[in-house]
Amino acid sequence: MLPKINRLHNAKEFSSVIQFSCAESSNFLQIFVKPNNQSYSRLGLIVAAKIERLSVKRNQVKRILRTVFYEQQKNFLGLDLVVRLRRPVTRADSSRIKEEYKALLIKLHRCCE
Repeated sequence: MLPKINRLHNAKEFSSVIQFSCAESSNFLQIFVKPNNQSYSRLGLIVAAKIERLSVKRNQVKRILRTVFYEQQKNFLGLDLVVRLRRPVTRADSSRIKEEYKALLIKLHRCCE
């Protein structure tokens, strides 16, 4: 579980990141980024019940995304991230999600510099 300091908490924080003009999309994910002028990065996840009906699957996707964020957060300090799932995920797609997430983070890091 991520510490509270590394999470986005309310709708105001989510919407400020989404309204900032730095975003990238892939087949499964859409990631929004905004600099936060702090020494740590924060993560917000959007996995809608409309996309993944079962809560077990939604939680599994969130767990995968949090793990990748935790592994990569040292490379992306000072950023707020909102990650949105765009389509349903099968068990075989979980490794593909990790690769897409890492690739999008690299693209977005260039965008925010």
